[in-house]
Amino acid sequence: MANVASSSIGLHRPKPFHFRPNQTLHSVKPFNYQLNNLQKYQRIYCQTEPKTGDCCQPNSDPSESAVKEKSSIEPGAGNESSKAVVSPPSTGPEYPTRDFNRRVALVSVLAALGLFSSQRLDLGVSLKDITAAALPYEEALSNGKPTVVEFYADWCEVCRELAPDVYKVEQQYKDRVNFVMLNVDNTKWEQELDEFGVEGIPHFAFLDKDGNEEGNVVGRLPKQYLLENVDALAEGKESIPYSRAVGQYTSAESRKVHQISDPRSHG
Repeated sequence: MANVASSSIGLHRPKPFHFRPNQTLHSVKPFNYQLNNLQKYQRIYCQTEPKTGDCCQPNSDPSESAVKEKSSIEPGAGNESSKAVVSPPSTGPEYPTRDFNRRVALVSVLAALGLFSSQRLDLGVSLKDITAAALPYEEALSNGKPTVVEFYADWCEVCRELAPDVYKVEQQYKDRVNFVMLNVDNTKWEQELDEFGVEGIPHFAFLDKDGNEEGNVVGRLPKQYLLENVDALAEGKESIPYSRAVGQYTSAESRKVHQISDPRSHG
């Protein structure tokens, strides 16, 4: 604002303005204000790129910024990449040698032969095999041991099916229990058929050491029935677990009666 001087008559008259070098001009204030705003805008612009730090520098090379960004990767990631580079190359899967294949083939063949032999042993047991190993009926009643008498026929399907189970039980208890096989087609055993009431086959009669019947099992039943009854006889128990049990059987009325020429035969 210009200085104002008063006259003698009371009127104000403007005083001439004299510029001094040290005096601050108020007329440049708007320019300084604009300059300050410009610098503020530049600082805001620089803050939009905090990663590079060189956005405000003139003539900055984009490739240099990319190099700096790569160099700012964490040290752990760089170590992992270096480890991947220095790791030895994969040699690929290891294939078995010929010697290993031969051993595997030999073991497989031996296992197959063992399985076949075990199955063949069970399937190969026939009624004739059991009959050949059985004791004569008269001898079994006189040696002081308990006895299992089986009435059977060669044409009996159920008898043939149970032959492997009967053979296994016989082999397990043959030292303590007698096993007798009586063929219902032999007229020699007509009295025993009536005595034990054989109506269906296979018919298993369980006798104590004195020849008294403890019970009987008829037809196709689980191996457990025969095994537990024989075990009770071998242990000398007063009774057997299954004194009367009937499964699927073949009628004894369809037997083919014929005379066995050999009197020593107990079949």
